[in-house]
Amino acid sequence: MEELAAFKKLGLSENCLQALVKKGFEEPTLIQDKIIPLFLGKDIDIIGQAQTGTGKTAAFGLPLIEKLKVGSRYPQALILAPTRELALQVAQEINSLKGNKNLQIAAVYGGQSIEEQLRRLHKGVDIVVGTPGRILDHLRRKSLNLATIDYLILDEADEMLNMGFIEDVEEILKHTNKNKRILLFSATMPERIVSLAKRYMKEYEIIRIKAEQPTVALTDQIYFEVQYADKLEALCRIVDVEHEFYGLVFCRTKIDVDELARKLIDRGYDAEALHGDISQFQRERILDKFKKKRINILVATDVAARGIDIMNLTHVINYSLPQDPESYVHRIGRTGRAGKEGTAITFVTPDETRKLIFIKRIAKTNIRKERLPQISEIIRTKKEKIKERLEAILGSESYMDYLSLAEDMLKEQDAKNVLASLLKHTFGDKLDEKSYNEIRDVSIDTKGKARLFVALGSIDRINAQKLVDFIREKTRVDSRKIQDVRIFEKFSFVTVPFEDAEIIVQTFKKLGTGKRPIIEIAKERKGPREGHRGSHRNFRR
Repeated sequence: MEELAAFKKLGLSENCLQALVKKGFEEPTLIQDKIIPLFLGKDIDIIGQAQTGTGKTAAFGLPLIEKLKVGSRYPQALILAPTRELALQVAQEINSLKGNKNLQIAAVYGGQSIEEQLRRLHKGVDIVVGTPGRILDHLRRKSLNLATIDYLILDEADEMLNMGFIEDVEEILKHTNKNKRILLFSATMPERIVSLAKRYMKEYEIIRIKAEQPTVALTDQIYFEVQYADKLEALCRIVDVEHEFYGLVFCRTKIDVDELARKLIDRGYDAEALHGDISQFQRERILDKFKKKRINILVATDVAARGIDIMNLTHVINYSLPQDPESYVHRIGRTGRAGKEGTAITFVTPDETRKLIFIKRIAKTNIRKERLPQISEIIRTKKEKIKERLEAILGSESYMDYLSLAEDMLKEQDAKNVLASLLKHTFGDKLDEKSYNEIRDVSIDTKGKARLFVALGSIDRINAQKLVDFIREKTRVDSRKIQDVRIFEKFSFVTVPFEDAEIIVQTFKKLGTGKRPIIEIAKERKGPREGHRGSHRNFRR
């Protein structure tokens, strides 16, 4: 057990250490190093702030296994998760960490047969892992008794808040005993989560793991400039040029996910789609295929991908640019885990330039521009793969059944010609350069200017200086960058650098009250606008 000396120092038993050896763990992550001894050593509540992929499940799962007693008739611990995928994943992870300790663990979530869950709960369960909605269903049916639990763990609490589950969580808390310990884990700490902690926790300690700590540092971040119509061709080139591609491809909508997955399958790729309209049975089947690498491309929406924790992804592809910097960091954090390097690739169309600059600036990350693989590079890579496969067959001697056919052909033909004919017959389509379409060059000017429309004018008692001061105060953009200010009766225009335009637009979008935003990008008109003169004439709101 010398290789697990760091885990042993945290106070874990031999049983848990053996389970860690089987799973291939070597050293604890930062959050495991902080949470495990605190959970085991102090009788207090805990708040853990850390990103997805930092090892939270083992951080609370291992000490929970140590604390629980064997043979209890009623649940001793409840773990709440925002999605079915995460609930199932947490249950499986804890089950794999329990070693020889006879603890019963059940995942309870919507979309699964409730009759099967009822039978499982009736037999007796030590740890219940569930989504808030289904846990409430069982409480109403009186098929789940939480009055005896010693531990309540909220995993990804901010996601539960985003998905509207906090009221359900508070309702569940009413059915638990007051003496339980609470552990709350969240990537961010919005005010609603903080107030929840203050209201229901007793003495607690906060463990914060910096957001920069997860896997982004191990992720090579690249973007390609492409026209929207060329995205599929670009994706195929990226997959084909890699010796081993195993990745998640993110699209914005369910329709986009279905369409892209269908096109990839039509082209012969092993791909599947994952989104909110897919049944739970299908989800589990698809994720199982992906984890076992029977498919190597999973196309998904952000919501559907929540809770997917696969450690050895080679790539994350932003087929559609994410909505905000937080989503970008969350997406790319799925690669480059467990000390392995990964690659995050983003497709950027000409009209998404400002958004890319905004993401880079707010996420404080370097995303470098690269050139898409050329067709000749892809063909060269494919030839190398073919050579490797043939050498593997030669090494395994699995070709013996074909020797007599080979001998017959070699009696009449030159060996080199026979081999070349066989390669053409087997791989001709894959090595045909005509199977790839040309991709148009795109040149995006990231150093240019953007014209902004402002829904305020002289009727609002605003002048050029007041408008500049107003924008600077709300966005902290240097007032010297706000130029060419034109004030009209009911609206105004300003010009700012590209890199600041999205900052201003996004800031005022967040400040909005559900009505039309005060400031937005002015769209260029094809012809002059009648009745007006000056630099604004070719722009509209």
